[in-house]
Amino acid sequence: MQYYNYILAFHVMSVLSWMAMLFYQPRLYVYHVEHEQNGACFTDVIKIQERKLYKFIGVPAFWASLISGGSMIVLNPAMLEGAYWLWIKLVALVFMIAFHFYLGVLLKELSEDRCKKSGKFFRVINEIPTILMIIIVIMVVVKPI
Repeated sequence: MQYYNYILAFHVMSVLSWMAMLFYQPRLYVYHVEHEQNGACFTDVIKIQERKLYKFIGVPAFWASLISGGSMIVLNPAMLEGAYWLWIKLVALVFMIAFHFYLGVLLKELSEDRCKKSGKFFRVINEIPTILMIIIVIMVVVKPI
């Protein structure tokens, strides 16, 4: 258990990086679909940003978050007993993971110019990680249940 706090610190840093991607990726998608008429030059730059943000920040941060979070549970399995806040957090995490992979699907569609979603759609889904983050932070900090 001597390394638990270091793992926790690493987990917080990893989650912050992952959340940065989850917050900004849909915003890039908004720019992408709303400026397609401006020509290939603009969308080519956006496509590079989308790909690099997802693959070089989002994916490593995702895995670092999962591995560090899983390590904390392995090191302290007692926190699963009667900790309904943790179970609610884990359910919210499952939705966040699904959202992460959905962004990957959208990334592929956008990179191949097959996506027919609107800027409004991407503005709406941009709120999903915020809602999940609110649930997770309240569960972790307040532990209401």
